[in-house]
Amino acid sequence: MTNRLTVAQGEFELNRLPKRPRELLRAWDAADEYLLDTVAEQLKPPSAARVLLANDSFGALAVALSAFRPYAISDSYLSQQATRLNLAANGLPEHGVSLLSSLDPLEDVFDWVLIKAPKTLTLLEDELIRLHPHLTPSTQVIVAGMIKTLPSSVWKLLERLIGPTTTSLARKKARLIFARPDAALTVPSSPYPVSYRLENTEYLISNHANVFSRDSLDIGTRFFLQHIPSRQDACDIIDLGCGNGVVGLIAAERSPAATVHFVDESFMAVASARDNFQRAFGGRREATFRVGDGLMEVESESADLILCNPPFHQQNTVGDQIAVSLFKQSRRVLRKGGELWVIGNRHLDYHSYLDRLFGGYSVVAANSNLLS
Repeated sequence: MTNRLTVAQGEFELNRLPKRPRELLRAWDAADEYLLDTVAEQLKPPSAARVLLANDSFGALAVALSAFRPYAISDSYLSQQATRLNLAANGLPEHGVSLLSSLDPLEDVFDWVLIKAPKTLTLLEDELIRLHPHLTPSTQVIVAGMIKTLPSSVWKLLERLIGPTTTSLARKKARLIFARPDAALTVPSSPYPVSYRLENTEYLISNHANVFSRDSLDIGTRFFLQHIPSRQDACDIIDLGCGNGVVGLIAAERSPAATVHFVDESFMAVASARDNFQRAFGGRREATFRVGDGLMEVESESADLILCNPPFHQQNTVGDQIAVSLFKQSRRVLRKGGELWVIGNRHLDYHSYLDRLFGGYSVVAANSNLLS
């Protein structure tokens, strides 16, 4: 698989994260190529244009457009880290791109806003509402995506929150949507975070826009919560890929002497987990909250129990690479006698990886679809 992107701006070496020895996927898609070529060949923004990028998967847009010193917002730590590495790989300064999280405030206005359509429509909604005060009637807003990621709901959202839209012809199954800001539109406040009451508890669970299963408890987590162990001897428990933190919250309840560490690569997930834990326990329990690449920066042999409901997709790509990376990291971070508890659908074949990495595993509970 080639890792060189060739577009109107030049030729660039790009890699994905997490890295795999024989990577089968590219760090960009046809929508990135279409957007970059259109910007360079047809739209030609002036060099002084203020450019904002949103949801740039692994830095393809930021690297190719680094001459504009763009701002780039993302909810993904892996995306930001890949952008840093890909800038360096192409001899470009990191400070040439201002990397912002999905929750960081924006300043001033932008002349160009280039958005990759995210997997989650609610994230796009939240982004457009946050962007609205930073647009002018002359701002160029373009949403790029593969046709399968651009349902009619994306058009409707843009027209409701930005203004009238036009579309490009399809190219390599990719399409561009152009939106013209309408100053007369009344844009509501963001409805996020949203909240629900955790089943059989008094805990109120709040969720930012990009949190998995933000409106209710998903079936896998519900099954996992029924079997979270009580470990009176545990000092450190990690909720790995914590999402809104409900697994770590229940673990804290069942292991009262433990410090719980919440880890996720989503800025919105970790912010939600922090809100939920602090609402549940106030200052009565210790916890840490880390946005990062799994356990890459966590000290070896520092955890007694790791709880993980691994994601089986990365942005719009389905696969097990994230889960396998988390399992390998967990093996290093567990103390002697420590345990990794995982929940997953039967068809994902996690048990074969766990058997190979840990020399065995046991099934705590199972139903027709899930193994824990």
